[in-house]
Amino acid sequence: MSDSLRELWLRGIAFNAGAPADVLIRLLDETAGEAGLLMCEGRDLPDAVIDAALRHPDERIRRALARNLHVDPARLAPLASDPSGLVRAYLAGGTRTQLQPRWVRPLPNDILVTFLTAQEGGEDGRLTEKEIVGELWSSRQVPLSFPRDMAGHDHPALRLYAAFQWQSLTAAQHHALLDDPDPTVREAARKGSRQLDPEAVEAELPPIGSRHAVYVLSTCALSPAVVEQCFANDEVHPLARNRHTPANALARLARHPDAEIRRLIATRPDLGPEAAELRQDPDEDVRMRARLQPSIRTWTEFQEVQKVVDHGLDCTCPITQPATEPSPDWYAACAASEEPVLRRVAASWPGLPAELVGTLALDDDEGVRIRLACHHPLAPPQLLLDIFVTRPAHRPHLLTLPTFPRTGQAHLIGHPDPEVRALAAADPALPEPPLEDPDDAVRRAAAANPTLTPDALETLLTDLRAAEGAAANPSLPVPRMHALLDHCLNGAATPPTAARR
Repeated sequence: MSDSLRELWLRGIAFNAGAPADVLIRLLDETAGEAGLLMCEGRDLPDAVIDAALRHPDERIRRALARNLHVDPARLAPLASDPSGLVRAYLAGGTRTQLQPRWVRPLPNDILVTFLTAQEGGEDGRLTEKEIVGELWSSRQVPLSFPRDMAGHDHPALRLYAAFQWQSLTAAQHHALLDDPDPTVREAARKGSRQLDPEAVEAELPPIGSRHAVYVLSTCALSPAVVEQCFANDEVHPLARNRHTPANALARLARHPDAEIRRLIATRPDLGPEAAELRQDPDEDVRMRARLQPSIRTWTEFQEVQKVVDHGLDCTCPITQPATEPSPDWYAACAASEEPVLRRVAASWPGLPAELVGTLALDDDEGVRIRLACHHPLAPPQLLLDIFVTRPAHRPHLLTLPTFPRTGQAHLIGHPDPEVRALAAADPALPEPPLEDPDDAVRRAAAANPTLTPDALETLLTDLRAAEGAAANPSLPVPRMHALLDHCLNGAATPPTAARR
């Protein structure tokens, strides 16, 4: 057996959907090399395999498991207090960018609490607790509702965290934190409250043009003097984004010579008479956005529209759960709107009722159909398949959806795109998987087709072009999987083939 075949067999078995726990546990052995690490990170795992990986002595196995987004995150809770700081950091940081699915899975509150209250970064001393928390903040795994959940927590470190997220809290939580028994929390709350005090913001304003000034001008309540400074220095982009920008400044921004500024404010729910002016704007994009504005009554609705209006048909931005959602009635009104952007917004809401899903699945606007396919659990399987074929950018995401169709694709076997042919090659209803296709990925998919017999798999297992697919085939008998692992991991003689047994 060549080293190449060995690696192909190991990788194939690692991702074989029919492999039982006792087979997969063997891949945790150091001699399995990269295959075991890829398995721990890249697929759903039986409970017994998760348990074995959680207590595995090899830190690399635990690190790989920490990045697994297919496993219920509650099962990964022990890794938040792992002896290795690197394991903790991998869990805090989430999966690698190239493997990141569009649906961002938040970590459970108990794991977040463990990270935020840790007093050290692990027994190995390679990272500090602050460095690990830094990984957490950049991972998108903290739900937007978390600050509100923590504002009344018993642990002062978590109330302190909530105080730093001042503008996401309720008025009652503001009052409670300003009167907190812990002096550090009280001081953070006092500083947070100053974000909504225009005079305090003016007194502490960093130099306009600095990065910190942009943040302040984009988020804090501003005095008339600060607003005038922004106009004088042509630093008005932050004003256009700031919810606290006063009405008179918005009126000026509506007439700004830069169309980009007018676009930024055109959908704001707090626009006055200038909204009507923008619907006559010389810029087509400004006019379109201004037409949406009457349908946007709250900042929550504004945020949902912004997720759509600035993005094209091939947008693959992460999909996150908002802290609060607009009402179902608002989404229903969007679904019936004459404006395609609002229908796209409705199609992006996973809670849209089935009857509206059926209507939007037939929408004339391709963007509506794409959004529905990528966001809604009731999107028709045929729509998912159509988008897969026509929009390559969405293929990785669509393949993660449980409703994506796996059969009925024989008509695609001659498609010019090899990615589409590979999908069709895996169809278990296919009479003859295309094992001689010129593309490697198509041959691997064909070799993994469960319709192949054990006899056919034996031949493919010795073919470098198809061995990985054959080893990943769920029809491969479990004793044969063990025999291959015996040979790969223990150097045992190649066992008799299934055909000769």
